[in-house]
Amino acid sequence: MSNRTYSGLQLTSLVALRWLIGWHLLYEGIAKILNPYWTSAGFLAGSEGPLASLYLWMASAPGRLAAVDALNEWGLVLLGLGLILGVFTRTTTLLAMLLLALYYLGNPPLIGIESSVPAEGSYLIVNKTLIELAALGVLLVFPTGGLVGLDAIWSKGNGEGR
Repeated sequence: MSNRTYSGLQLTSLVALRWLIGWHLLYEGIAKILNPYWTSAGFLAGSEGPLASLYLWMASAPGRLAAVDALNEWGLVLLGLGLILGVFTRTTTLLAMLLLALYYLGNPPLIGIESSVPAEGSYLIVNKTLIELAALGVLLVFPTGGLVGLDAIWSKGNGEGR
């Protein structure tokens, strides 16, 4: 990506979007880790989306549930840090999109799905999870890690400048 193609404001906006989403994921992960009572059991057991049977299976055994909880907590932390620091940005963005897609498919806001998971508002098809997933899709096509982040530092150190 050439800095001459896009304005400074455009590039700054894309990096800010990456940082904001990174902060959201990081904070969600830390909040879950620090809360000794947090578990994904309610979300998984209340799933009515297309992956409901998989989510019910995950919640049905304590060992599986503990593994899912740990993967969720630490996945959020690592993905958030990756986005904030701009490290392995494309891979991090893809993995964050996958995680958000799994959240969305657990209880999509569709007619006929009466989710037991409380919502902040009333949604139909589009909710904040889908919007954040779409924003990550935008970031995926703009290598912001090559502009600001550890990816940029490493590529310059390897003589690969972007």
